[in-house]
Amino acid sequence: QVQLVESGGGLVQTGGSLRLSCAASGRTFRSYSMAWFRQAPGKDREFVGTLTWTGAALYADSVKGRFTISRDNAKNTVYLQMNSLKAEDTAVYYCASNSAAYSLGFYRDPPMYDYWGQGTQVTVSP
Repeated sequence: QVQLVESGGGLVQTGGSLRLSCAASGRTFRSYSMAWFRQAPGKDREFVGTLTWTGAALYADSVKGRFTISRDNAKNTVYLQMNSLKAEDTAVYYCASNSAAYSLGFYRDPPMYDYWGQGTQVTVSP
């Protein structure tokens, strides 16, 4: 059974930084794409970025240049480094995993991901 557990959320001031972690278990982590999404109150779940098994990344325009996704296959963990945070980045952040091994595609839509973590709250104060 695949499990994803996020951590690292919290309260930060505008302009600050946070690093989120997503620990995966239950399968060969290195073979699958991973992604981060976020959901603010009253809004749909929004794509943040994705990282393929090769290390290629795609980001939403709203976070490009500020956020970076990386992975440590030895630790079965994917990270989201968030810099220059803005109030509009406030949301619950979720990591997700695709179930197609060795996929080279970039997937922005939540239904393309089969496994989700429980989410971690990020609050950016003005």
